[in-house]
Amino acid sequence: MAPAAHTDVHGIDVERLRVERLQRLRDTMAAQGVGALVLTHAPHVGYATGHGVPAADASMGNVRRAVAVVRADGDRPHLVGGEPEGLDVVAHPGSTPDTDDGARTLAAVLDDVCGDLPAEQVAVDGWTGPMLRAGTPPLVGSVDARPIITAATICKTAEELACISAAQRINEEAMLDVVAELAPGVHRSDLAATFLRRIRELGIDRSMIDPILQPMPRSIAEGPRTTTGDVAFPTGLGDPVYREGDLVWVDSGITVNGYASDFGRTWICGRGPNEAEQELFDRWRAVIDASLEALRPGATSGDLCRAATGANGGDRPWLPHFYLAHGLGIESAEMPLIGTDLGEEFDDALVLAPGMVVVLEPVIWVDGVGSYRAEEVIAVTDDGWRALGGEHPYDPFEVR
Repeated sequence: MAPAAHTDVHGIDVERLRVERLQRLRDTMAAQGVGALVLTHAPHVGYATGHGVPAADASMGNVRRAVAVVRADGDRPHLVGGEPEGLDVVAHPGSTPDTDDGARTLAAVLDDVCGDLPAEQVAVDGWTGPMLRAGTPPLVGSVDARPIITAATICKTAEELACISAAQRINEEAMLDVVAELAPGVHRSDLAATFLRRIRELGIDRSMIDPILQPMPRSIAEGPRTTTGDVAFPTGLGDPVYREGDLVWVDSGITVNGYASDFGRTWICGRGPNEAEQELFDRWRAVIDASLEALRPGATSGDLCRAATGANGGDRPWLPHFYLAHGLGIESAEMPLIGTDLGEEFDDALVLAPGMVVVLEPVIWVDGVGSYRAEEVIAVTDDGWRALGGEHPYDPFEVR
């Protein structure tokens, strides 16, 4: 059977994707009494309009920043600036809201699109200094749009899950080539180049983040350390040359239709694990298995934290400045955030629901031996969970 007219190379119905998430956004706006959204954060603009982020580089993003405006009672969303070709939007000339002139231009557009609304019914997700200085309605007195975006995006549709799964499969496939090149004497930049070349061959023309391929210390005293006194990750400093026996923490992300993947593994340069290193992996697997046993709709983030901690002998198996797990979608880390410094009360109040994506990333650390860290991308289903992506191996560690 020939693919549908709106189906992309990954088998994803991009028209259905667009229609469903715009409707979900408007339903959330109506539920929260908001008449218009003004979105300046690139992933939010993409969610509302389908507009692609032009570059990860902040300076390029600012120069070419697009703004989306969504009316709850409107037809098509408005796109101010950016590249509207091929998008179902009402296009307006670029406003560059990071400049005073641009912010005044944006304010004029907003006055035309949503100036009939009281300020408390207009929600903005982020302000630039010039936007604040513009000081004109409807920017003055508006409310925070971020809770609306979170409520709309936390549970994914079938098409959104398909995008994440496709991105994860491609990311995992590209990393097979990268791990094959890890050897003593190789530079981190060599591995990064292999990853970027391979994703291009697999049809991905940009990396969401710079690939992280960080050789890790064996003890806290080796440093560098965080302000919490723990191992620092990621650092991204320099271009180290790998040595035999280096433990390498890997993290990378690409996007499909604006939806992210998240690949994480620990590799060993030039050899297999010794018994102490294998035991780190065994403990990590026990934590993952316990977390997955607890992961189901109706469970809370607190349930996952307690299961993971119990499987690790009562010690929290994650870096204190990160989390046990995070969400994944239009951002590489978004809600639900599980095991943060917001505390147990927050975790016990966050209930898992079908469509949520949970990226489990526990860390097992034994000072003087080293560590094991990897990530598992999981979707909550109606009756449990399912893995997204492929079945990338844990080499050189063995599941036993």
